[in-house]
Amino acid sequence: MQTLHPTPDKETIALLPAFDRLGLGQITLVSHGDQAEQALAQLMQHRAWGFDTESKPTFKVGEVSDGPHILQLSTAEHAWVFQLHEPTCRAVAAHLMATQSVIKAGFGLGDDRKRILHKLNVEPQEVLELNTVFRERGYRKDMGVKGAVAVLFNQRFIKSKKAATSNWAQPRLSEAQLIYAANDAYAAIRVFDKLGL
Repeated sequence: MQTLHPTPDKETIALLPAFDRLGLGQITLVSHGDQAEQALAQLMQHRAWGFDTESKPTFKVGEVSDGPHILQLSTAEHAWVFQLHEPTCRAVAAHLMATQSVIKAGFGLGDDRKRILHKLNVEPQEVLELNTVFRERGYRKDMGVKGAVAVLFNQRFIKSKKAATSNWAQPRLSEAQLIYAANDAYAAIRVFDKLGL
């Protein structure tokens, strides 16, 4: 019988030192065609990316999101934040998601996959749900990025609630939004690497 490992609680995680995040110098905002082509060339040099999306939150009952508005892809050194309202960015993002030669690792990706299929008209390929890997290794409940960083690095992953619920559809993203979005994908690739996958 497999041993079940405990998942650290919020109180335990709160006492840990902070996880080193990417700064603005290691994040590229991809908002037009030239940037998208450059991002494509750089990303295709890697065998795996951390992956996540952000959508403008919906607050009214019955309101349907037309997200994702942002797609984040990260290597262990750099992250790219694609704004999906621009046609070339959207086309490159669709190509990246459909690429079968690169693993796309992240947490809680069920919703992201459905939204990408709806928005970009592609079924994301080679998607690796990291929660599943932890479950296979004997962790009982969904880890999420915070739990995974605590277990593997003994550090606390900081997420801004304000950035999480901000308007991801706006044409100009704030520095706080860029840092939030990029680091979700960055933490995922760091976890992927640490798991030895």
